Amino acid sequence: KSPVANGAHYFMLGRVDEKDPPGVLRESGFGVEFPNYIVDVLKDPETGEYKEAIQFQCLERGGVRVFEGINFMSRNSKMSDAEMSDMHERAKMAGMYPYGASPEQMHTVAFKPPGDTDNSWQAMWRAIGVDKLLELLTESIEDGGR
Repeated sequence: KSPVANGAHYFMLGRVDEKDPPGVLRESGFGVEFPNYIVDVLKDPETGEYKEAIQFQCLERGGVRVFEGINFMSRNSKMSDAEMSDMHERAKMAGMYPYGASPEQMHTVAFKPPGDTDNSWQAMWRAIGVDKLLELLTESIEDGGR
């Protein structure tokens, strides 16, 4: 179980690196910087603002995939079944199903309103030193997967 899935704070720092191709956001989180590929966006036809985005992260070291993640993100805190189905279809069209983007392979992270989200899982992670491990990962992985 992940503290993030239980409403833990996850501060994401994103930066654009001129050396990366278009559509890549360098994300720092969990003690690691990795490329976050913007696979798909949905814009509001009236305002032009982004309403949804699909992101893919993959971190490889020594030819071994050590992490991959897929994020469906929306400005709406609650999405309808139809909106979620549309995102899955766009992910499928982008070739992401083999990496875990099908409805059967993904889970929805419950929305938590702002406030105190510290929970027993976060306390356990601190007690066993996961926070220290993440600091070590930060030091050992310097280039974000390049």
